Amino acid sequence: MHNGCQTQIFIMKETVLVTGASGYLGGRLCHALLDQGYHVKAFVRKTSNISSLPPPTDGGETGGALELAYGDVTDYKSLLEACNGCQLIFHAAALVEPWLPDPSKFFTVNVGGLKNVIQACKETKSIQKIIYTSSFFALGSTDGYIADETQAHPGKHFCTEYERSKAMADKIALEAASEGLPIVLIYPGVIYGPGKVTNGNFVSQMLVERFNGRLPGYVGKGDDKCSFCHVDDVVQGHIAAVHKGRPGERYLLTGENMSFRDVFDLAASITKTAKPRFTIPLFMVEMYGRLSVIGAQITGKLPIVSPPTVDVLRHQWAYSCDKAKAELGYNPRSFKDGLTEMLPWLKNLGLIKY
Repeated sequence: MHNGCQTQIFIMKETVLVTGASGYLGGRLCHALLDQGYHVKAFVRKTSNISSLPPPTDGGETGGALELAYGDVTDYKSLLEACNGCQLIFHAAALVEPWLPDPSKFFTVNVGGLKNVIQACKETKSIQKIIYTSSFFALGSTDGYIADETQAHPGKHFCTEYERSKAMADKIALEAASEGLPIVLIYPGVIYGPGKVTNGNFVSQMLVERFNGRLPGYVGKGDDKCSFCHVDDVVQGHIAAVHKGRPGERYLLTGENMSFRDVFDLAASITKTAKPRFTIPLFMVEMYGRLSVIGAQITGKLPIVSPPTVDVLRHQWAYSCDKAKAELGYNPRSFKDGLTEMLPWLKNLGLIKY
């Protein structure tokens, strides 16, 4: 990589492949890359909802351009074809759900997809760097302490099959890095902010349930600490990793460590509405989750709450992002600022009222 003005010229010519481009994080990432002048190949399935992506364009000499590349990370041939002519890969594709009727899909997509990206990178000589989106789940829970990038998942207990798949993929990525693959590992926390209201945007879902009366109380004792990070801060951290991220290194893109009790209290303060008046014990939430899973098996619609979700809430997931701040210039906004922006957005969509 060159410095100074030459860097800008080089960036303008780089072609970037974004897997998972139709997802919550991937869509925001594509927009930001275009704003910075990259030529973006958005890797999507033919059946993907691409409403979060800008229309394909030719950016001319000054702006970025977007093209759609159709395929699937589990289909090696389509992935290899999409990699052709690219210098960078942002591998953000993942199956993010707390529960699925067929848990093998987590490993097909999250583990098999990463293996395919690694192999495609080796076969495509033009790839200079892979920015791999892992997850805080890959590092394991942090019951009673705050962890950093040195933590390795103990592998003894997994709350969800998603967690198990990301921990497995983490080992594969680190092994590839040790063999010389130019891969930077990124670990976002609990991502929130505007964008698709999917299971990748769990905070939005919780707030929608809360403000519509379907979640009338606090969940558990309020000791379910999580590390919350705004989607656009996470996107900027990914882009910073292109030039500042060291291959083989891990970077936590997290934020403030808070419980969902804190989230609900802050949301009540911002909207000037009443705080919940009671607590829903986790065993009751788990019973509801079990019923939801039975219902899901009948209707085919995935449940918002399932027993694995409750298992996650029984643990703490608190992390430090000091390394990303120091090396990537990562600068996460306060959760209050992020929520102050996000709540009116949910209201304007008609998803919540206050």
